Amino acid sequence: MSEMLAARLYEAGQPLKVESVPVPKPGPGEVLVEVAACGLCGTDIHLAVEGDIPVAHTPITLGHESAGTIAALGEGAAGFAIGDRVALFPAASCGECSYCMAGRESLCDRSKVYGMARDGGLAKYITAPAHTLIRIPDGVPFDIAAIVTDGVSTPFHALRGRGQLQPGESVAVVGCGGLGTHAIMLAKMMGAGKIVAIDVQKQALERALDLGADLAIDAAAEDPAKAIKAAFGRSGVDIALEFVGAAKTAETALRVLGKTGRAVFVGVGMERATLPPLIRFVGMEQSVLGSFGMDKADIEDLFAHIEAGELDLSRSVSAKFPLSEINEALGTLARKGEGIVRIVVEPS
Repeated sequence: MSEMLAARLYEAGQPLKVESVPVPKPGPGEVLVEVAACGLCGTDIHLAVEGDIPVAHTPITLGHESAGTIAALGEGAAGFAIGDRVALFPAASCGECSYCMAGRESLCDRSKVYGMARDGGLAKYITAPAHTLIRIPDGVPFDIAAIVTDGVSTPFHALRGRGQLQPGESVAVVGCGGLGTHAIMLAKMMGAGKIVAIDVQKQALERALDLGADLAIDAAAEDPAKAIKAAFGRSGVDIALEFVGAAKTAETALRVLGKTGRAVFVGVGMERATLPPLIRFVGMEQSVLGSFGMDKADIEDLFAHIEAGELDLSRSVSAKFPLSEINEALGTLARKGEGIVRIVVEPS
């Protein structure tokens, strides 16, 4: 097959064009993957609808949460065979810089994110460096594997890698959309003590309670810091995760921290947040941490948890769409308050 369909971004705010393009050929050290599932996330809305995250060039095929089957091997591609089930790390990392060598692939000096700097997975086929692939266990379906690569591994990295969550510690999740919902599930799996969900949408808060949160706070109706103290009789939580990327929610995450608390900012935005008065912030030995993406090890470990029955993501895929309905899929994701956790597109 020499041609395939792909969802291409020409201009932010305009519908993606599903059009015929040449099937890419894997270069040296690369593989060709037939895409079985590609997840959508908030970044895709920023790229395609809002246009506040730039792309390297247009047109470009979107999609950075991909899983499928190896269809061809490029020269020198090692460690995999045609037919292997694989997930793609969300960016084509170089595998050679100091960050890649340390297992911090999301910080790669020469990283090219799919759908932003390199054609992504909203197409029948995608090429990827072989060293960036993660094997999918037989017990993990493609749609779940696809969303794990970002939608689940990002909050996992924030909790484990950056927040250093210890069993019994309390966690507040500010923003309970797709990432925040998974953060609640993961905190529960990791043995957190009290888990607090903070949002302004009733449906998101109800879902959070259903998935294991001990307390749900409507930030539009009450002060989260006061609500936590009233509910638990303590000044704040050990870890606060922020998934919105706005100054107001970042400041909420800081205000709900207790002594030695860690605020982990995951949401991306251009607004400037303000620290609490330094006498409080310093005196309580609090920390502010950024958390960007994930490491390959996060994805591999999550697959192992799913395979072992320790993490059930069967409710995380809210809807599936064929590639021909990509604009309907993006519109569904962009609308708030519909109870969407994750959407998956099935190009094949």
